[in-house]
Amino acid sequence: MTSDLVYGQRVGRALGLIRTVCLIVASVALVVLISTFGWLVFGRYVLNATPTWVEQLALLLICYIAFLGAAVGVHENTHIGVTLFRDMLPVTTRKCLMIFTDFALAAFGIAMLVAGIALMRFGWDTMLPMLQVPESLRTAAITSLGALMVLFSGTRGVARIIRFDAWSPDTLFEDN
Repeated sequence: MTSDLVYGQRVGRALGLIRTVCLIVASVALVVLISTFGWLVFGRYVLNATPTWVEQLALLLICYIAFLGAAVGVHENTHIGVTLFRDMLPVTTRKCLMIFTDFALAAFGIAMLVAGIALMRFGWDTMLPMLQVPESLRTAAITSLGALMVLFSGTRGVARIIRFDAWSPDTLFEDN
C-alpha cells in the first residue's frame, strides 16, 4: 500500500467515526425529545400540571437532530441534488462538476460556520426561557453543521482531485 492510500483510509475512518458520533448524538436527542413529550402529555393530562420547559427543550433538540442529520447527509453524499443534466455530460466534465459541487458545499459550510460563530457570540448572554442555558446552545448546532460540511465535503473534494482518474462518477464515491 502506498502512503497516500493508507492516509486516505485513516482519514476515511476518522470521518466515518465523526459521522457515527453525529448519528448517535442525533439519535439520543430524538429519544430524549420523544420522552419529554411523553412527560408533557403525562403531566398535562394525568398530573394536571403542564411542564413548561418541554417546549424550549424540544426546540433545542430539534436543532441538533436536524443539523447533525444534515451533516450525515453531506458525509454520505445524500443531500438534495438534481443530477439530470450533470448525468448527460461526458465523464470528465461530470467529475469536474462533482468536485465543484463538493467545494460549493464546503464554501456554504464556511458561511454557516462564520455566521454561526457570530450568532453564538451575540446570544451567549441571553438565556433560553425555562431552561436557563445560553441561547448560543441553539446556534451551536448551526455552527457545528457548518464545520462538518466543510470537513466532509471539503475532504471529499480534495480526495476526488487526488484520485481523479481512479473514481467513477457513475458509482457512489465511497465504493471506489
